[in-house]
Amino acid sequence: MGKLTTHILDLANGIPAKEVNIELYSIHRGERKEQLHVARTNDDGRVDEPLLQGEQLKEGIFELVFHIGDYFTEPSFYQTVPIRFEIIDADEHYHVPLLVSPWGYQTYRGS
Repeated sequence: MGKLTTHILDLANGIPAKEVNIELYSIHRGERKEQLHVARTNDDGRVDEPLLQGEQLKEGIFELVFHIGDYFTEPSFYQTVPIRFEIIDADEHYHVPLLVSPWGYQTYRGS
């Protein structure tokens, strides 16, 4: 059974980004968003359980919104980082890591 997971690494300080709010949306025709899940990262920069798993994970377009502006104590250029992606095979593991600093970010499909 497939699942969707994520984690956030704070590249500016070399640590996991803890206590970051994350929202997960399903994107429907016409760009209508449906909120599916709200989570908060733990001390390891991860959420405690998969954001979606098993029968909850369906093929389609999704968007993760990371609220990183609240995480950084110094001013941050980016307040939120939205990452839109497609689930093609609901039996696979989709991992969406975010590497972040107050002035930039990077993401990729992890394993």
